[in-house]
Amino acid sequence: MQPSDVKALLEARVSGCAFHIQGEGCNFQVVAVGEAFEGLSPVKRQQLIYSALSEEIASGALHAVSIKTYTPAQWQNATENTSA
Repeated sequence: MQPSDVKALLEARVSGCAFHIQGEGCNFQVVAVGEAFEGLSPVKRQQLIYSALSEEIASGALHAVSIKTYTPAQWQNATENTSA
């Protein structure tokens, strides 16, 4: 799989989020930013993304997925702090 494949899957299955994908083969890093994470615990946020990719993980098309999730406000703070 390519990062664009993973991004397309997530965009089709999780609404209201922007995805930034890195990786290759079957190992990917997913950064998801969206209002969908507002009020959710870190575990629930992870579960939301994993469930969207469950078929690909079960089939072995995706093996290792690292996930970071942010609300838009958290993402803005994170990007401001890294660029300073």
